[in-house]
Amino acid sequence: MKTLFSLVFQQKMTLVGLAMLGIFIGGALLAPWIAPHPPEQLYEPLRPPSSQHPLGTDDVGHDLLSELIYGARASLSISLVAALASTLIGLWLGTIAGYSEGQPGNYVGFMIMRVVDILMVIPRFPLIVLMSAFLQPGAGTLILFFTLFGWPRAARLARAQILSERTKDYVQAARLIGASDRRILIRHLMPSVLPIALTRFVIEFQHVILAESGLSFLGLGNPMVKSWGMMLSYAFRYPTIFITNLWVRWIVPPGMCITLVVLALTFLSFSLEIWANPRLKTWSARGITLTTHKPRIEREQATGFAPRTKPFRPLPRT
Repeated sequence: MKTLFSLVFQQKMTLVGLAMLGIFIGGALLAPWIAPHPPEQLYEPLRPPSSQHPLGTDDVGHDLLSELIYGARASLSISLVAALASTLIGLWLGTIAGYSEGQPGNYVGFMIMRVVDILMVIPRFPLIVLMSAFLQPGAGTLILFFTLFGWPRAARLARAQILSERTKDYVQAARLIGASDRRILIRHLMPSVLPIALTRFVIEFQHVILAESGLSFLGLGNPMVKSWGMMLSYAFRYPTIFITNLWVRWIVPPGMCITLVVLALTFLSFSLEIWANPRLKTWSARGITLTTHKPRIEREQATGFAPRTKPFRPLPRT
């Protein structure tokens, strides 16, 4: 964890991502105190921006800024719970599959990976749209769908990591001194999968927040819960949304919020990817630097020797 913290504080892009994500999470948690009005309270419809309504009101009379702030709670909470659940389930099942694979008479890993193969072949977003159309819309339904189709990718990555770790000396030593399989899994193998799990969690967070906004925009979310996707859905249903400048304060704010959250998660995943893949980092006196992006001249100066090259020989004339 010290490596992770040092890496985070050395990457300015990651600090920017954490700051952006912290602003949105703080706004979602403090929504009852920072929102100017309750989101369900009605005012004069289509009121222009003013001191009482900084973004104005919609066609029903709801304050747009209050809807935007409270919409962060729904969008971020659904994305956070679904990404966390799918990552934990995939981490546990992938660890079990990787550890039990190859053991005589143990077909648990084989069965888990066959289920993973089936779920990964199915295009999940069209299937989620189809299933959402026939089931009751709501946050619980969306979380269930995203978790059901999100854990196979985390399980596959965890299994690959466990397969490479279970044959190492420290695992063999723990097995020789009589450590149980449960202790080996939890104490020795699980920590090696943690960097991959965190990276996968951030990637799944990005996917879920985009998918949830898309489903709500299509009208498959809960219409009683305010979210950024539902705000876009109501805005595009208004017949004259693009004739006037109403789209600037009704469509642009939720769209920008979704974009900025995804961008913040992308910045955050940059450091997590370096932490998860040791081949992307080198230790030096100045800290951690990317080896894959270091120019050839700087690499030669750092190592003290240049690669051997063949002398140039002109081609014979014909």
